[in-house]
Amino acid sequence: MTTTAGTHPETHGIPPDVYHRRWLILAILNLSLVIIVIAVSSLNVAIPTIQRELGASGTELQWIIDAYALVFAGLLLPGGALGDRFGRKGMLLVGLVIFGSAALAASQATDPNQLIAMRTLMGVGAALIMPATLSIILNSFPMHERPKAIALWAAFAGVGGALGPITSGVLLEHYWWGSVFM
Repeated sequence: MTTTAGTHPETHGIPPDVYHRRWLILAILNLSLVIIVIAVSSLNVAIPTIQRELGASGTELQWIIDAYALVFAGLLLPGGALGDRFGRKGMLLVGLVIFGSAALAASQATDPNQLIAMRTLMGVGAALIMPATLSIILNSFPMHERPKAIALWAAFAGVGGALGPITSGVLLEHYWWGSVFM
C-alpha cells in the first residue's frame, strides 16, 4: 500500500498522536468516570455519621443524597451539548475542576446546607465529565475498537458503583466523615 506524506491510513482517520495514546486516554477517562460514580454510591454508608456529626434532619439528609443525582441527571444533555460546542477535553477539565473543588469543600462542610450546596456543585461537574468521557472515546478509537472501549468504560462505571460503599466504609473507619468526598 502506498501512502502520501501526511496521510495515516493505519490510524483510521484519527490523529496519530491520539490514536497511539488511545488506551492511555481510555484509562484516564475511566478513572474520571469511576470517581463520579463513587460519589453516588459511597454516600449511603456515610449517612448515619453525617447525620450525627452535622445534626442533619431527615429532610436535609434526603437533599444531601439527592442533590448530586438530580443535578447530574438534569444537566447531562446540556453538559454534552457544551462539550460539542466548546470542546470535549475542555469541558472534561472544567468538570473535573468543579467536581474536585466541590468535593474538597464538601469534605469541610460545617452544616447540612453547605454540604447540600457542594453536592449540587459536584453534580454540575459530573454532568460535564460523563458525556465528555464517552464523546472522547468515540473520537479516539476506530470503529472496530469502539465496542471494546465502550464496554470497558461501562465496566468501570460498575466498578465505581461497587467500590463506593467499600471505600466509604474503610475511610469512615479510619478517618472523619468528610474523607468520603476526598
